Amino acid sequence: MEIKVKLNGKMLTASVEADTVLLDFLRKNGCFSVKRGCDTSNCGLCTVLMDGRPILSCSELAVRADGHEIYTLEGLKEEAEEFVGFIADQGADQCGFCNPGFVMNTIALLRENSNPTDDEIRAFLAGNLCRCSGYEGQLRGIRAFLDSRNN
Repeated sequence: MEIKVKLNGKMLTASVEADTVLLDFLRKNGCFSVKRGCDTSNCGLCTVLMDGRPILSCSELAVRADGHEIYTLEGLKEEAEEFVGFIADQGADQCGFCNPGFVMNTIALLRENSNPTDDEIRAFLAGNLCRCSGYEGQLRGIRAFLDSRNN
């Protein structure tokens, strides 16, 4: 099947098999920030933005992306750079494996709600698996970023 997607701001036409998951399609097209973790929609490592909303690319067929706009971390580096240092300052990026999923969900959160409460931040990040830091570092980093913007 042929699909047309806007990937990280660029139109892309590609041929895919009917059973190709979006995660595999994205990695085949150079988006290596999209990671395979569980293949069961439980870890958040494969989070991308489709039409501005976070989705899990391991459970979405590539053909369903036809006609949509997809952003991965590769296409959102500038937006991510605004706050990832704050997360790193809290020691929340110990192994780094979960970072792309956390960053993608944080971007989606901040686009939707520019001043979230701690509970709203936790709710948005709840689907991301982090084995190193226990989520509190990410929360502190996002809170520090928000506080710096409000000063």
